[in-house]
Amino acid sequence: MMENYRSLTIGEIKQLELNGCQAEDWSAVTVGEDFNPEYVHRVAFYGEVQLGVYEKKVEVTKDFFKHSGIYNATLRNVTIGDNCLVENVGGYINNYTIGDDCLISNVSVIETSEGATYGEGNLISVLNEAGDGNAILFGNLNSQFAAFMVKHFGDKNIKDEIRRLINEDIERNMPERGIIGNNVRVIGTKEITNCVINDSCEINGASRLSDCSILNGPNDSVFIGTGVICENSIVCNGSSIINSVKMQDCFVGEACHIANGFTASQSVFFANSYMSNGEACAAFCGPFSASHHKSSLLIGGQFSFYNAGSNTNFSNHAYKMGPIHYGLLERGTKTASGSYVLMPAKIGSFSVCMGKLMHHPDTRDVPFSYLISYNDDMYLVPGRNITTVGLYRDIKKWPKRDMRQQGCQKSIVNFDWLSPFTVGEILRGKKILERLKEASGDLQSQYNYHDYVINASSLRKGIKYYDIALRLYMGAVLKRAKKHNYFGRPTTTIGKGNWIDLSGLLLPESEENRLIDDIKNGTLKTIQAVIDRFEEINSHYREYQWTWTYDMILDYYGLDEITEEDATHIREEYIKARRAWIAEIRKDAEKEYAMGDVEDNVFSDFIDKLDHEIDFEDLA
Repeated sequence: MMENYRSLTIGEIKQLELNGCQAEDWSAVTVGEDFNPEYVHRVAFYGEVQLGVYEKKVEVTKDFFKHSGIYNATLRNVTIGDNCLVENVGGYINNYTIGDDCLISNVSVIETSEGATYGEGNLISVLNEAGDGNAILFGNLNSQFAAFMVKHFGDKNIKDEIRRLINEDIERNMPERGIIGNNVRVIGTKEITNCVINDSCEINGASRLSDCSILNGPNDSVFIGTGVICENSIVCNGSSIINSVKMQDCFVGEACHIANGFTASQSVFFANSYMSNGEACAAFCGPFSASHHKSSLLIGGQFSFYNAGSNTNFSNHAYKMGPIHYGLLERGTKTASGSYVLMPAKIGSFSVCMGKLMHHPDTRDVPFSYLISYNDDMYLVPGRNITTVGLYRDIKKWPKRDMRQQGCQKSIVNFDWLSPFTVGEILRGKKILERLKEASGDLQSQYNYHDYVINASSLRKGIKYYDIALRLYMGAVLKRAKKHNYFGRPTTTIGKGNWIDLSGLLLPESEENRLIDDIKNGTLKTIQAVIDRFEEINSHYREYQWTWTYDMILDYYGLDEITEEDATHIREEYIKARRAWIAEIRKDAEKEYAMGDVEDNVFSDFIDKLDHEIDFEDLA
């Protein structure tokens, strides 16, 4: 876009008037040095207007070009850059800056009004739709920062400091009026009010965008399609919102897809989330959250690596080897009260009593389990999901489904299915089962854990499956430590103790506490400094993981230190556990195949993949 504009010549003014143009004050209309009035027709100018140079053609659709210029429009206090095509503006464009090479066609109103915030600084309430606001929307928000805010906004000091930092960041970057960047296409859209639309984004057929920021990445733009109404929201790079979506007070992170009449309010969506047909209210949808059904309502919950089924069907996959398989609650879901659904719980083909499930936080202590309702009884099948086809496929698929462009990934996503966070839960789950068995003896046919019934065979298998997972984890981490030359006693104490999941970022609880202290005492002086801290923690994940795992190995094997001889033994145990794990998954696949639900070639391909797992035993 040009920085220097000149006044119109008398000849240019006469030509514009012959072209059907008029101006409140021709002296307030300035143009680029090589401006040619031939390409400006039937335009009314009000206030201060700057026009670029229109020399090139614009591709309006594939292989159909029109010459750039301005036709049939009313402009007030507007800047339009070089080689734009602006045509058929039914109402007006008021108080806007439009970049170079844009196509704006068949729109009604594009306007900035007084007090516009472009969706920035919007305070919303997630997890509790009737509660106080606990998440502030701003352009650089990622899933970690959002999860941190929601978790700690009850702390007034943290809340005040975060609000101050965000407000300062917004004030530094707030434009004086609405902006449409370079190479933007706005077609067939009724109303755009108080919006910032970044480079290369496309708005095609939307009904209304009001108080929104539409952001992009270096090679990753946003598409907003037919019938969309989007208000007080921020949409990030690589995302698409199409087919009559209605969205209010929301944040849409990178590479999300929201479609087919989905309705959302007071909700956040991050990193590859997919929402269609249903509804979200006060929902925190972390990385890889998915909802496909008209009857799905995500309300007051925190989700991650999660697929919402319809009604009580929480994870709608009776199939496991067949079609696309969208999720197994790998990180779990959290309710407004802080309770957890089993993590991960394969519930798809069972009837689930949600009331009982949601009101027992202790279910989180028995992870990777099935929860099955028979009449008034709830049966717990501990650890069953560790050895299913579904989990195996999920472990392989999630990294491949990350559609975000490299170099512009705001949210951190750690794909480790076994980590200090999940393995810590497995250790607790295994101890619970062992104590139940010790307290009641081996001769019981059933065991009771709170309100749940555990069959004796399920309890024994649960201990076995948990032990397989523990040996898998220890062997894999030790292999990586030897391969990357940090085998030996850890060089840091960071990593000891509990670990947590901040919506994709796995970190020691001690590091979260350090972050809290550094925000309160002013060590972190900007929003970017807080975001950089999340990145710093993630960059040390393997180091912190080794610290935690080293202590775990010592405790599990009763060692004082890990010698080379011990490492060899742990590796042998790892190989045995891995082969046992694959064998159990094979049995699960064969069981499904025997039911007649899987085609021969699908089954053969899956078994072939399992047969090649031995190839990876020596890889970290």
